[in-house]
Amino acid sequence: MNVKKFLTFPLLLATFSIFAQSGNQTQVNRPKLVVGIVVDQMRWDYLYRYYDRYSNNGFKRMLNEGFTCENTMLNYVPSYTAIGHSTIYTGSVPAIHGIAGNDFIVQATGQSLYCTQDDNVNSVGTKDKNATAGKMSPFNLKASTITDELKLATNFRSKVVGVSIKDRGSILPAGHAANAAYWFDGESGNWITSTWYMEDLPKWLKEFNSKEVARKYLDQNWNTLYPIDTYVQSTSDDNIYEETFKGIDKVKFPIKTSDLVKKNGLGLIRTTPYGNTLTLDVAKLVIENEQMGNNQVTDFLAVSLSSPDYIGHQFGPNSVKVEDNYLRLDKDLGDFFAYLDQKVGKGNYTVFLTADHGGAHNGQFLKDNKIPAGNWDVKTINDGLNKFLAGKFGVDNLVYNLYNYQVNYNYKQINSSIDMDDLREASIEYLQKVEGVAYVVETAKVSEATIPAVIKEKIVNGYNRDLCGEIQIILKPGWYSDNDLKGATHGTWNPYDAHIPLVWMGWGIKQGSTNTEVYMTDIAPTVAALLHIQMPSGCIGKPITDLWK
Repeated sequence: MNVKKFLTFPLLLATFSIFAQSGNQTQVNRPKLVVGIVVDQMRWDYLYRYYDRYSNNGFKRMLNEGFTCENTMLNYVPSYTAIGHSTIYTGSVPAIHGIAGNDFIVQATGQSLYCTQDDNVNSVGTKDKNATAGKMSPFNLKASTITDELKLATNFRSKVVGVSIKDRGSILPAGHAANAAYWFDGESGNWITSTWYMEDLPKWLKEFNSKEVARKYLDQNWNTLYPIDTYVQSTSDDNIYEETFKGIDKVKFPIKTSDLVKKNGLGLIRTTPYGNTLTLDVAKLVIENEQMGNNQVTDFLAVSLSSPDYIGHQFGPNSVKVEDNYLRLDKDLGDFFAYLDQKVGKGNYTVFLTADHGGAHNGQFLKDNKIPAGNWDVKTINDGLNKFLAGKFGVDNLVYNLYNYQVNYNYKQINSSIDMDDLREASIEYLQKVEGVAYVVETAKVSEATIPAVIKEKIVNGYNRDLCGEIQIILKPGWYSDNDLKGATHGTWNPYDAHIPLVWMGWGIKQGSTNTEVYMTDIAPTVAALLHIQMPSGCIGKPITDLWK
């Protein structure tokens, strides 16, 4: 037998089959539904820190069936929630998409602006239509999202909905042209929206709100999923590094949320794993009632799970509460994927899971374990800088604040006798001597700064001249801005804040992994390539081609 011919024939047959299928294709192949999941404050290493205790249906299912990009990084500073969600869905950076922080200063006026604040819309789902909780929209996002591009590509026939406990976690991913974005109002316990999307809540959501589901979850109290002595990946439950809840001195398991809700309100659910469960409950209702995935064109559901961020901030990464949250979230995700299998059909949907940022360990915890770290008291430093500048220039309050590790000047106080070059130079002189500071850079002249190239690029990408301060502060590793020593936070360029998970599963995705460095900005163009639609208007990322089938 001619072995060469024997081996070549099947290869030619397979090749012919592929071309034949392509030639006979009468429409563009796309999944019925894309689900984007952002786990707020999920460090990349959480995929593996608790891996041995995950079920086979949640995180492990994604890793074992799907494709994981193991070295996915943020390519901008600062690393905050609103920027992360905007960057994931625009493929862009603050310099272009205009979301420069959760809050930022409009440099021309000195106005402090919340990322999704929109005084021209009203609240829907609250008793008072002027309630601040609902006066939100994507207006401040100045680039299109991949969800916007899907709407454009299908002449607005695709359905797009965002769901998150946080308004910004729902609104920014859903984009400008979304059918709806829903978020949680801690005061009423309702899921609400704004008149940007609709004039009244749909009947099914009103019915859900009437059931007071948040209260029912809190009435169950919060205890560990498994015996607490098996949580070997965490510090002892009784430790000095955690912030407590209003009404108790120590926050130890079991946590009686049924009692705590009386003093903390229904917003308490944000800082429990039940917040994830509640969010996915609403996500399922959206799929069911809006018939997501049952359309002639692809639909898109954007889900952001906010509770890991609240829990991480209050307790820090080495807490039993964080470990229990991820074990419970794993079960919730398994249940959600099973629902998608049943409702949309396994192989008919594509899901990606990522994070908006990571999170640092508690600074005191690190120091107690002989690891370099520190707490940067931003209020004290801001006051000291203003005092120093007043002594030099004879004018008080020349700096509004140090939002986002930037010097935001009070231009109304800067008179004609003050030279801006001198003011910037004096500010840098003072800040360079502050403990914990690695670099202080004038953002407009960052190309001239003698700092590592990777940090320089992140400063350039994060600098929006209309919304960012003129000076960027880079802290030493392990240091972060906080006014106490409890819990933990994020916001810096370092890997603990900038290294995020990115796992894909389902339609069009092969099984595998890559350690090639990719960026958060690559997510949107990858979805665009998968769906054969245009990239968002400000996109600077590139498709991750390794994950194609």
